[in-house]
Amino acid sequence: MSSKSTFSNSTSRSYALALYELSKENSEVDKIEGEMKIFYKLLNESSDFKEMILSPTVSKEEKKNVIHAIADKNNFSLNLKKFLGFVALKNRLFYLSKIIESFLNLVSNNKGELKAKLISSKKLSEIEKQNIQKDLSKNFKSALNINYIHDPDLIA
Repeated sequence: MSSKSTFSNSTSRSYALALYELSKENSEVDKIEGEMKIFYKLLNESSDFKEMILSPTVSKEEKKNVIHAIADKNNFSLNLKKFLGFVALKNRLFYLSKIIESFLNLVSNNKGELKAKLISSKKLSEIEKQNIQKDLSKNFKSALNINYIHDPDLIA
């Protein structure tokens, strides 16, 4: 593993831990977890947003303003809004995906959830995914966090 990758992972975990501690201190872990999932989905589904975050031609202040607008539109908690603004001003938005992943992993680990990856060739509905999650949670006698991936090229 390269030193750059290690620095990236270490930095992302540090930011995620800081946000986790802040959210725990303010009894907002569940709220911020949900908000981070929304933000992560936006980051992965909007190529324009991702390009803006990674663009060196967009100023830190402009990036912060866009993130604050998104936070306001989605009624994110004040602490998450400030955190994301801080990350923007520190010019660390290129770590944002890893920060979110690290944060969600911290929350999941502290809830005692197990993690699983589900890959299917058929596109599953939300109800189907929930039913699979419920069945597996019963079998493992623990909460289960499923990362679902639809791969139409998978040979079933």
